[in-house]
Amino acid sequence: MQMTGAEIFVKALADLGVDVVFGYPGGATIHIYDALFKNVKVRHMLCRHEQGAVHMADGYARASGRTGVCLVTSGPGATNTVTGLATAYMDSIPVVVFSGQVPTLLIGNDAFQEADIVGISRPCTKHNYLVKETKDLARIIKEAFYIASTGRPGPVLVDMPKDVLSGSARYDLPREVTLRGYRPTYAGHQRQVESAVRLMLSRERPVVYAGGGVILSNASGELAELSHALSLPVTTTLMGMGAFPGTDPLSLGMLGMHGTYAANMAISTSDVILAVGARFDDRVTGKISEFAPHAKIIHIDIDPTSIQKNVPVDIPIVGDVKDVLQKMIKLVKGKKEAAAYRGKTAAWRAQIASWAKTHPLTYKPSKGKIKPQYVVEQIHKLTGGKAIVATEVGQNQMWAAQFYTYNLPRTFLSSGGLGTMGYGLPAAIGAQVAMPGRLVVDIAGDGSIQMNIQELATAVQYRIPVKVVILNNGTLGMVRQWQELFFAGNYSQTCLPRIPDFVKLAEAYGAKGFRATKPEEVPGVLRKGFAADGPVLIDVITDPEEMVYPMVPAGAGLTEMLLV
Repeated sequence: MQMTGAEIFVKALADLGVDVVFGYPGGATIHIYDALFKNVKVRHMLCRHEQGAVHMADGYARASGRTGVCLVTSGPGATNTVTGLATAYMDSIPVVVFSGQVPTLLIGNDAFQEADIVGISRPCTKHNYLVKETKDLARIIKEAFYIASTGRPGPVLVDMPKDVLSGSARYDLPREVTLRGYRPTYAGHQRQVESAVRLMLSRERPVVYAGGGVILSNASGELAELSHALSLPVTTTLMGMGAFPGTDPLSLGMLGMHGTYAANMAISTSDVILAVGARFDDRVTGKISEFAPHAKIIHIDIDPTSIQKNVPVDIPIVGDVKDVLQKMIKLVKGKKEAAAYRGKTAAWRAQIASWAKTHPLTYKPSKGKIKPQYVVEQIHKLTGGKAIVATEVGQNQMWAAQFYTYNLPRTFLSSGGLGTMGYGLPAAIGAQVAMPGRLVVDIAGDGSIQMNIQELATAVQYRIPVKVVILNNGTLGMVRQWQELFFAGNYSQTCLPRIPDFVKLAEAYGAKGFRATKPEEVPGVLRKGFAADGPVLIDVITDPEEMVYPMVPAGAGLTEMLLV
């Protein structure tokens, strides 16, 4: 059956089960938009900026586990996706971005709205394509979704020249994808797994260090089962929040620069670390030479290039986290050695409990000023811990990680690797589209929210009921905190005037706006905002001098924490 490239594009997406595309039209993609106009299976959501569109696809993917899809035009439309691509790449999120391109004969001629997005995006995509002939389009689309969602997930870009979309070819979507040289390893090596279990059982101070790979692998249940079988304490990265229940007695909370005292002390004095789908980034390890100096390290990761990348590893296991954990569970569950091991590590768990008791996450309450930690606590209380929480980046991000307890995977959405300001609102919209029955809350800062606040218009247009809570301290809080601690309080360019009036801005977009200026107003305003229909923005005026603690200074070891 002969079809135009644009018709092939829409039919391929429908046949692959894509229900929504986040995008922004342009001349290079106008044939696709005409085909979409006649289609009823694939819903298109008109965003207000291409960066917002990619973050929406990213939030959709993180909340649902399905691949997010974005469609943009050529030139600036394509280049505006680069921050979103890099964000998804750093956090291994499956997203496929389709970009329009000038006709093939004009490529390289500085044509109107031409940009070499394939070359530009190569360092921040898992793979990318330039489609040169219409007959290849369906196959490439199928391959793009396969690459994005298999192995270590990541973003894939498909660049489509205008003549490819207007040309015609037979629709031929392959049943299977076979790519020479691309064969992710899913099954962990059995003997390596057995060696890892023997090593763990020979030690007395174990810690599990769980990252976003646990969530991507849908292995939270296996992680909890193994942890409970051996009574293993578990700490998570920022990306691993929700991979292990935060209320579990074995949970240590987050590790690293703003991690808990108990987690940082435990990892620093442990004698064996089981790293599961985590990559030892610098915000976690602190000073590498002082990271876990007494520990043997077992590292499970589906990406072999992540192993040995930042720290030496004693037992590497390449494979899918879920497969490897299931093999470990078979080796220990119900065995006498497991019961004996739980007894052998009892003193270690008592030591960790003592650290957690003497140095909990805390702050100094105030009767006159609203503390941001208090706001996050109230959000948790009112939602029962059942909301999907997206964050912007900075202090708001860390307080959302510290003072909201996450018990389920895919309930904490944040730009962990790239630290992208402006991520939270569009990601929250994408998550709400994927999970329409859930309460989705974006915890934001007044600086970060302004980077993509135009997407409020998208939320209003499609009646997406996201709730945005701005911890408005009138500053770029995290940079200000560093200036306070390490630059003699020289607040260079980090103090923001309280502009705009966020309540009026929300109303101008057609959303509802509320404000709290005193601590006693916070619960009522949050309750009113969460109960309101449609998108809501809640402006909470918080103490500008509040800081995020604990804090490990850059270049210091994890035990050198600054405390409240």
